[in-house]
Amino acid sequence: MAPSSSGERPSADGSLGRWGQPCALAGGRRKGGGSRVPWEEAGGAMSFGRVPREGAGEAASPGSGSPGGDGRTCIPWWEPMREVVLKILAHFPSTPTRPGVRRASPCRCLLTAPTPRLQYLLEPLHEVVHAQRGATVTLPCVLRARPPHYKVKWSKVEPAELLENIILVTNGVQHKTYGQLGGRARLRRGHRNDASLTIAGVTLEDEGRYRCQLVNGLEDESLSLTLTLDGVVFPYQTSQGRYRFNYFEAKQACEEQDSRLATYQQLYQAWTEGLDWCNAGWILDGTVHYPIINPREPCGGRLLLPGVRTYGAKDKQKDRFDAFCFTSAVRGQVHFIRGHLSFKEAGQACRNKGATIANVGQLYSAWKFSQLDRCDGGWLADGSVRYPITTPRTHCGGLPDPGVRSFGFPDKEQRTYGTYCFSVK
Repeated sequence: MAPSSSGERPSADGSLGRWGQPCALAGGRRKGGGSRVPWEEAGGAMSFGRVPREGAGEAASPGSGSPGGDGRTCIPWWEPMREVVLKILAHFPSTPTRPGVRRASPCRCLLTAPTPRLQYLLEPLHEVVHAQRGATVTLPCVLRARPPHYKVKWSKVEPAELLENIILVTNGVQHKTYGQLGGRARLRRGHRNDASLTIAGVTLEDEGRYRCQLVNGLEDESLSLTLTLDGVVFPYQTSQGRYRFNYFEAKQACEEQDSRLATYQQLYQAWTEGLDWCNAGWILDGTVHYPIINPREPCGGRLLLPGVRTYGAKDKQKDRFDAFCFTSAVRGQVHFIRGHLSFKEAGQACRNKGATIANVGQLYSAWKFSQLDRCDGGWLADGSVRYPITTPRTHCGGLPDPGVRSFGFPDKEQRTYGTYCFSVK
């Protein structure tokens, strides 16, 4: 900055008086050579005034103008607002200090408490709620205070469809339910401030994100919870071989096997638990992936690290891959009937026991949740032959890890295998 017209240099903070002379923090004094003692060391309050030359008198005192050695007055830049500022600061509580200790300026020590994100709703202790298919689950939503006039709205967020499906609305006295999920939903009503949602008979489609919204005029607020089902992911392909499904056919194929297309989170969790599959498959959001534990040449090469590899989003109509299906616990039992049966005979054997021939999802569920372990291959409803292994052993496939082994899709007239049946409890 250029020197002022009077020949004095600006102060360290570069501030100038109204008539161009340098102003500095009151209470500071210049030493020889024009340097200035910081105002904190000098014990001065925050105020601006003219800095006198060496030998021109004492430093400027707090207040309005400060006379300099040449008789002129340096008027602080903020002097016109002084009264307004003092009135504002008067509303802030001062901090008591010990005798002899100068009190800090309120503008330097004022601390404000953080504003809570939610005013009426309590933050949930856990934002993820776990359940199994068929169970009854409660999603917590509790009011810390009740506004005079309010409503609570529960909805399920469907990201793929870019919409929210309303489940229930209550005004604290009465409530109304909506849609298919609303038929299984009710309020828990543990106490007068309890707006928690209880869902009976949880299905695979119930998994996802839910929102509890307090509707209170301009002060609406909400919290989100995620319902996660415990289950198992399995790869699935047709009897014609791999890469035969477009997205919609993959979705239907999983539903026919008492399951649904897996989410990415479910596929990732399955990979961490040991799922290793070299064929790419559709998942629920329309993207295509495959999980690799042991890198190998046919599966991207040995140089790539293990992980869930992705092809990204694909054309749901034209592109064809396998499917990754997800199933959870079932309210039923899978049992094995020994014999040398054709596919048709297997179905009749199950009906004779008051059961139906099990599908792939039911067999995986029994392996996962009931620890079903058999070394016998058996027919399933889709014409495939599989067997579940919980405790790996040499004469049962020889593989080191637990899993559901497959013999593929043999000729349905072949009389080599028994069958797995499913009966409802």
